[in-house]
Amino acid sequence: MSFDVAFVRRQFPILSEIIDGRPIHYLDNGASAQSPLAVLDAVRAYETTGRANVLRGVHRLAERATEAYENARAEVAKFLGVQPLEIVFTGGCTAAINLVAYSYGQLLKPGDRILLSELEHHSNIVPWQLLRQRSGVELDMVPVTADGRIDLAALPGLLTDKTKLVSLAHVSNVTGALLDVRAVVEAAKAVGAKVMLDGAQRAPHGPLDLAGLGIDFYAFAGHKAYGPNGIGVLWARPELLEAMPPFHGGGSMIGRVTLAETTWAPPPRRFEAGTPPIGPAIGLGAACKWMAALDWSAAHDHEMALVQRLMDGLQEIDGTRLLGPASLQNRYPVVSFMLDGVHPHDVAQTLDAFGVAVRAGHHCAQPLMDRFDLDGTTRASMAPYNDNDDIDALLAGVRHAAKTLR
Repeated sequence: MSFDVAFVRRQFPILSEIIDGRPIHYLDNGASAQSPLAVLDAVRAYETTGRANVLRGVHRLAERATEAYENARAEVAKFLGVQPLEIVFTGGCTAAINLVAYSYGQLLKPGDRILLSELEHHSNIVPWQLLRQRSGVELDMVPVTADGRIDLAALPGLLTDKTKLVSLAHVSNVTGALLDVRAVVEAAKAVGAKVMLDGAQRAPHGPLDLAGLGIDFYAFAGHKAYGPNGIGVLWARPELLEAMPPFHGGGSMIGRVTLAETTWAPPPRRFEAGTPPIGPAIGLGAACKWMAALDWSAAHDHEMALVQRLMDGLQEIDGTRLLGPASLQNRYPVVSFMLDGVHPHDVAQTLDAFGVAVRAGHHCAQPLMDRFDLDGTTRASMAPYNDNDDIDALLAGVRHAAKTLR
């Protein structure tokens, strides 16, 4: 059965908006995806019929809010194939990685090594640099191949018994390349290292089986996965969460507080100090439930057909170059390109005049830009609600930019 993109699009009210007489062609999903009615309704229901703080209240609104919040945790856990108490709600993917860098980082000692790659988002580089400054750990970098993949052939020469953690992007936010997780886990486990994946660009494309991946930590953001802003997820193996000290201190994360000392609540409470992002968490739970109901085999085929249409069209435009894998194998729907002689921001502004929303710049991946000696790229990132009209509008805009800006 073919993928019914029109049915999916009808669930996203913003996609029917007209701006300056043009329909919206939203291809900036790698930065922030749109939310379906199921998410908007869930957040509205909480805010209008169940708004209260969670956990400690004994009145009925508090109980309603707590039930909705914990149901959201259960939906996220189901989406990831793990247990609810292994899910920590954070402020985003960046916050989740910072949590690991701070809390798991406290278990490391000077001289221990953490392995990253050249294509990581800044959120998977800077927290580890801060940890290096605090604790004296060392950072190693896996190079990137010419087609924008993490060069796994370099792993054996970089992993040692000093390596305690390998933290890599599950899918690159610039090239769309999918990581060979099995190869990374096998190599990391051979030296006793833990594995963390930045799932910001993978989670929006269907349910996961984290236990089957053999990894130790996973992080993703709600706003890229059709949920609200201000919410993210950290999953970790329960024994790791149990061993890790808290990141933030305050209410909700304690066992008992005296003026002399404090004991910690068990995970995940230990890592959710203060009032959590209740409404956004409920919205993310609805987003995971919505994603879980989608036929992702058909959706992925649809997304990859859009990628092929886009890459074929771009390669017909003189002076356009692609950054990333040339084929559809082991990649996700993120396409970066350069138009010779035209700055990516100018391309993006031209596309905006065609109603096309894309991202331009370094995409918070400056080391990757340095690797390819680029100031930046123009990036189109797709979701299941995108269609051929979106791709054709982008190609028309790039053709116009090629004629008028050079």
